[in-house]
Amino acid sequence: MKHTQRNDPITILMEEHRVIERAIRLLQKVAERIDAGRDVEASVLADLVDFVRNFADRCHHGKEEKILFQTFAEKGIPVEGGPIGVMLFEHEEGRRAARAMAEAASKIKDGDRSKRKDFSENAKSYAQLLTQHIYKEDNILYPMGGRLLSEDEKEGLLRRFEVVEKEEMGEGVHEKYINLIKELERRLSQ
Repeated sequence: MKHTQRNDPITILMEEHRVIERAIRLLQKVAERIDAGRDVEASVLADLVDFVRNFADRCHHGKEEKILFQTFAEKGIPVEGGPIGVMLFEHEEGRRAARAMAEAASKIKDGDRSKRKDFSENAKSYAQLLTQHIYKEDNILYPMGGRLLSEDEKEGLLRRFEVVEKEEMGEGVHEKYINLIKELERRLSQ
């Protein structure tokens, strides 16, 4: 079976990167507003944290860690001391920043304005980390591993990605997060 590019697992992950990059721009915009002393609705902060934790980490990084990286490792790409190990370390760093943003957002929602700086600093750290991380995956790891995959292996990855989407995330959740980013872009453009 010949794949269209749309049905290529690497292309799907790269398309998810484009959505994550939109969230990164929103995090940067929120951080700039906070640093300028402007208010940002607590619900916006909570929605960004929700996106980071569920779409970027649970869905996207989940597919990478549980499926793609394991397949690449089986194909001979080193984990320890190699590019996969670096990506896994960066996923953990992103989770640390996301936990700190979630904690700050929760306290801000409860009225603790002193946590705005914590949110801003962690949002900027996350944005910088993920920007570089996505670049490395798109331009180094994905092309390196993608060349090693047969058409049958790509098909198998697609099926496994669908299982993650349906069983772990839930039907329609992917679209929900894409729509959330559109809504946040609208709200933050004002």
